[in-house]
Amino acid sequence: MTARESLRVLDEQVAVWNEALDDARIRSLVSETPLVTAEYNELSKHVVAANAEMIRRSNEVQSLAAERDRLLRELPKE
Repeated sequence: MTARESLRVLDEQVAVWNEALDDARIRSLVSETPLVTAEYNELSKHVVAANAEMIRRSNEVQSLAAERDRLLRELPKE
């Protein structure tokens, strides 16, 4: 899997997790039970980690693209 494909898949997953986090937040506010609040907190940790990984992969894609462009500029002209 290429870096761009990996980033695209993670982006889709994070979008789903963010929706689930919004739902969990609302359930946590409405129910005010420790179990639902714990579920929200746990999901929140996963979403934060996934967002950090998405930023890392995005930076990796940008770095690879910059390296590719640099190498292309260094190719001898025919």
